[in-house]
Amino acid sequence: MSVSKPGEAEVSEITLREQKMRVGLTLFGESLSPAGSRFAAQLGIRDVVIHLVRYGHNADPSGWLAGQPGPPLSEDADAPLWDYETLSDVVKMLAADGIRIAALENFSPSFWSDILLNGPRRVAQMDRLKRLVRDCGRVGIPVIGYNFSLAGVWGWQRRPIARGGAVATTFDMSRFDHDRPMPDGVVWNMRVREDRGDGHVSCSDQELWQRLEWFLKELVPVAEESGVKLAAHPDDPPADNLRGTPRLVNRHEKYDRLLSIIDSPSNAMQFCIGSLMEMPGDIYETTRHYARTRRIAYVHFRNVKGKVPRYAEAFIDDGDTNMAEIARILHAEGYDGVLVPDHIPEISCPAPWHVGMAHAVGYMNALLKTAPRLTKPQMS
Repeated sequence: MSVSKPGEAEVSEITLREQKMRVGLTLFGESLSPAGSRFAAQLGIRDVVIHLVRYGHNADPSGWLAGQPGPPLSEDADAPLWDYETLSDVVKMLAADGIRIAALENFSPSFWSDILLNGPRRVAQMDRLKRLVRDCGRVGIPVIGYNFSLAGVWGWQRRPIARGGAVATTFDMSRFDHDRPMPDGVVWNMRVREDRGDGHVSCSDQELWQRLEWFLKELVPVAEESGVKLAAHPDDPPADNLRGTPRLVNRHEKYDRLLSIIDSPSNAMQFCIGSLMEMPGDIYETTRHYARTRRIAYVHFRNVKGKVPRYAEAFIDDGDTNMAEIARILHAEGYDGVLVPDHIPEISCPAPWHVGMAHAVGYMNALLKTAPRLTKPQMS
């Protein structure tokens, strides 16, 4: 039997943690393809977060690209439910490059619009979500990220305000009418059905939390049985109200309320550093607090400048937060999941997404390799 030398056990633990906490990539649209999979593999990525939602379907992006608030109104009414075969095909495509799916992010709005709006089809829609969760478990997708929101991310603008004039996402409540109501039949700025003349979308804060509670109590038990975690994204923008509707997790401490609805590992968090930074509060203490709950399913690792009501996305090394300290805290608290750069400013070049993601992934890999050394107790 071999005997460990002093310090070897500590080094082994650090190495194990370093292997567990790892950098991933988000693939969606054109990047969720064999070419996107190869790109991820060439960066050394082994875990990806995928999106299957048809963002921008049949939308007119001209105003959004010109700097108007958005995203632009798109269509989602005929979106088919993702079935076992669809999910399995994506798993196989990525596996060809040695890549696994860490999470499926976001339901199509039409899948659960009446759950969000408390409409007449909510039970039927819940049955379909349960089928989707079971199919995710069958194909080995361990996490489904979601954002329980009516207005979604509406109010973002694209402006050349990041370092070097790079185009980045910004939010400034003084630049547009943030109370402009959502028309009937729209959720997340995506039309899920025709306008029936039922009036503008609205509800109270209490009603939104009641809808969330019903959603979790129905779906979390199915997720537990299927080996899947449901991971809630905080609100972005984290305004008090947006388009006449309340926001849910628009303050750090509201995650505690969400987690308390059902005490289960399957009731988890999609921990977005950028969104949480946009809110009042100490992002470092918040990260430490929630890492200790062991309920972080995965992390959106991005940086911003400013807080609501005015903030802008920044390059990962150029925002208000010390991302090395975030990585150190996550490592010190034993976080063992995936961190993805989510979305980033656009670098001016022929391939802005690829170059920007390569920059972010390289920077994040350096932070994760450094984190164990920063966490390790210093010798006096």
